[in-house]
Formats: sequence, structure tokens, C-alpha cells
Amino acid sequence: MTNRLRTEIQEEEIEKELIVEEKPAVKEIPDNFFTQFLSKGFVTAEEATRTLPFVLYVAFLCMIYIANRHLAEKNIRDIDKIGKEVKELSWDYKVAKADLAYKSTLTEVAKRADTLGVRESVQPPQKIVEKVEVADGN
Repeated sequence: MTNRLRTEIQEEEIEKELIVEEKPAVKEIPDNFFTQFLSKGFVTAEEATRTLPFVLYVAFLCMIYIANRHLAEKNIRDIDKIGKEVKELSWDYKVAKADLAYKSTLTEVAKRADTLGVRESVQPPQKIVEKVEVADGN
């Protein structure tokens, strides 16, 4: 009876060890062109880490370039929008100027003044002459 219990315990321990051993610790790297190029080619891990600051610098410059492009496009959109507003205000100015020119004609002024009780004179204007006496200096 003790032997049988010991063998069961030993079998359980062996099963636990087998379960632990079945887990792969490291994934195997697939063998493709890119991994062969980096491992066996002229680019090594040491050279890649040595050039990392330059790669980060180039990436930073690319980000600045993209941001500059977005800013330029936004400015172009704003310029177009303001140009349209200027055209619209120019049209409004021309309409107002034409309306003022029409309303300041003699007939339109007479029509508006007639509603206020002021009428246009029928008599021609009279010239007022003042007699000036010239004083002799003697």
C-alpha cells in the first residue's frame, strides 16, 4: 500500500515536470528575407543601434515637415475664405454706392422732400448784388 501511494505521487510529480517543460521559452524567429538581411547581411545589431540617433533625427525632421505642410494648407484655406469675404464685401459696397447715386438724383430727392412738405422752387434763383462803396484814401 505504501508503494502504490509513492508511485502515484511520483507519477504526479513527473506529470507536473512534463507540463512545465512543454512551454516554449523563446519564440523561434521566422526565416524570411528581412531577418536574413539583418542577421547575415551587412547590417548588424551593433550598427543598427549605432545609427539609431540618426534615424530618430530623420523621423523628427519628417514629423516637422508634415506639421509644416498641414499648417501651410490651413493658411491657404484661410486665405481663400478671406478672399471670398472680400469679394462679397466689394459687391455690397458697389451695390450701396449705386443705390446712393440713384437716391441722390434730383428727381429722387424731390420725391423724398415732397413727403416732408418741402417743394421744389419753380422760380429761378435770383442774384443778390450788394453795392460796395469804395472809399478814397484822400
